[in-house]
Amino acid sequence: MGVLKVYGQVLSTAAQRVIACINEKGLEYELVVVNMREGDHKKEPFLSLNPFGQVPAFDDGDLKLFESRAITKYLAHEYASSGTQLIYADGKKMAGMSVWMEVEAHHFEPASSALAWELVFKPLFGMVTDGAVVEENEAKLTQVLDVYEKRLSQSKYLGGDEFTLADLHHLPNLQCLMGADTKKLFECRPRVSAWSKDILSRPSWLKVVEMQKNH
Repeated sequence: MGVLKVYGQVLSTAAQRVIACINEKGLEYELVVVNMREGDHKKEPFLSLNPFGQVPAFDDGDLKLFESRAITKYLAHEYASSGTQLIYADGKKMAGMSVWMEVEAHHFEPASSALAWELVFKPLFGMVTDGAVVEENEAKLTQVLDVYEKRLSQSKYLGGDEFTLADLHHLPNLQCLMGADTKKLFECRPRVSAWSKDILSRPSWLKVVEMQKNH
């Protein structure tokens, strides 16, 4: 078996999602750094790995993938016997977990990404934050977190009583928002706050945070 390769860079939230998953599985991997400042993600040879020109891309021998959530699903199934389970073998449990994976992708991700861009990345690049965009997406995120608060009264994690991909997929944007003023939206909801602290303190994620610091 060859070494897993992740093409991207540590500041990419999507690449972080894949690396956190690999860490949970305890697998060896190589991060192949893509120079996004030079626009290498928009040129060959990277476009042969991801035709949309976005990081990350991934390969496991003869298998080439892109889209971070597709990569984590592959890792969870292909390496089911390694590390943390991350998915359920039981069909009904898996179906329930899949609902919350979809919720993350379609409800949490759009609002949290917009907020991370405005509150974390724009200041980093010396750009001006758009207050109207922040207000609009805080309102959207508030609705999502209200749903999460209720859900987390029924199970320890979003997808069930074990930590799964439904939780892991939140980590990169959650980290960003807990380092900004949006932290208050999480902390005022006791169950959401406890869940956030729990998943952000996982060793697999702390390794990703350490990589960012050393970047």
